[in-house]
Amino acid sequence: MCPVAHTPAHPQAGGACQSARYNQPDMAKQQKHIAAILLAAGAGSRFGGDKLLHPLEDGVAIAAHAARNLLAATPDVIAVVRWGDFPLYEMLEQEGCQVTMFQGAARGMGASLAHGVKEARGAGGWVVALADMPRIAPATIRAVAAALEAGAQIAAPACRGERGHPVGFGAALRDELLALDGDQGARAVLERHRDAVKLVECDDPGILFDVDRKGDIAR
Repeated sequence: MCPVAHTPAHPQAGGACQSARYNQPDMAKQQKHIAAILLAAGAGSRFGGDKLLHPLEDGVAIAAHAARNLLAATPDVIAVVRWGDFPLYEMLEQEGCQVTMFQGAARGMGASLAHGVKEARGAGGWVVALADMPRIAPATIRAVAAALEAGAQIAAPACRGERGHPVGFGAALRDELLALDGDQGARAVLERHRDAVKLVECDDPGILFDVDRKGDIAR
């Protein structure tokens, strides 16, 4: 059961209402529509808790920055949060994300990613972003989505020879993504299809910057 206090008006445990636009049978003509998934279900234990709500220098929360960058690139962002994390749910919903609470978030990032893909399983691909990476330029996100739309099976940005985030996956990998579990994210999928990865060159150091501990904010 959900706690009563501070419960959003319509918390999405399974996201059936919010993801319906991707899952209708007449959506074949939109098969190339790319959905964005914001993974925001981590505990942030090394940070000391509530990492994603912690503000950056401008006073805006880490996860809000990540959401705004995605929303500037695509209007359809599905955010996956831990079950019962109502403050984060409400903040991301206010930013404009479609938010879904995931009861299995403790199983790890792979499980959360599979849940996010399930919420938009009818999309033509998915750009997967991490909520603790607040400095990725919207132009970079658009470039990754464009690579998927052009036919790439997997697309990822690269800056100065180093691959970063977000990573995009084409619809052909839907079943492999839905089968993910545990804390390795999509690493196994990337390994199996490493020859299919399309690197999108960019001058965006934000693709390599994440917040793990409080000291990272000053970097």
